[in-house]
Amino acid sequence: MARAQFQKGQKVWVECVGAWAFIEQVQPVWAKGFDEPVRVTYDVGLGREFTASELMLAMDDPSAKEDLGEWRLLRARNKWQLPEDCLHHPHPGTYPVVVTDRADWGGWRVPGAEYDRDPQQIELQARLIAAAPQLMQIAQGLVDMVSEAPDDAPPAVLTLASQARDTLQGVTRVLEPAPDRLPAPVTAA
Repeated sequence: MARAQFQKGQKVWVECVGAWAFIEQVQPVWAKGFDEPVRVTYDVGLGREFTASELMLAMDDPSAKEDLGEWRLLRARNKWQLPEDCLHHPHPGTYPVVVTDRADWGGWRVPGAEYDRDPQQIELQARLIAAAPQLMQIAQGLVDMVSEAPDDAPPAVLTLASQARDTLQGVTRVLEPAPDRLPAPVTAA
């Protein structure tokens, strides 16, 4: 027996295609003698029917609610180049390391060859990554402020808040498999 796990109009991630789509039709397959469909497929407008196992939902990442801590930029000694060999670097003999853990390890590092190719860009990326938790807080604050009084916000601020919300969702939303079955609809008493 099969039950529908998605409903018409629901936005889903089609794993094998790598794209978002909307459920256009729920297609149950009935067999004689059964009270429920034996199989349910979904038409999402991509040329074939998909099973629930090929579709995923977006959900809030539970770890996104956790405090990210204080990320910081440290400098590590470059073991592969002497300072005299890399005088064109902003800090000869070192490279940036963004530490995302309370201990001084864990986080983001860049390969030496990539750093040597464009040290200015890597330094900017390192500073940006280190500032990411604060930037997320600012974006969330903007979204919260505008959502409290959207009619009072100027159009430019509404646009910024919309962009901030979309950007935050790209960071805090993850994919999850379909539920075993759709929740039963609530009936009015």
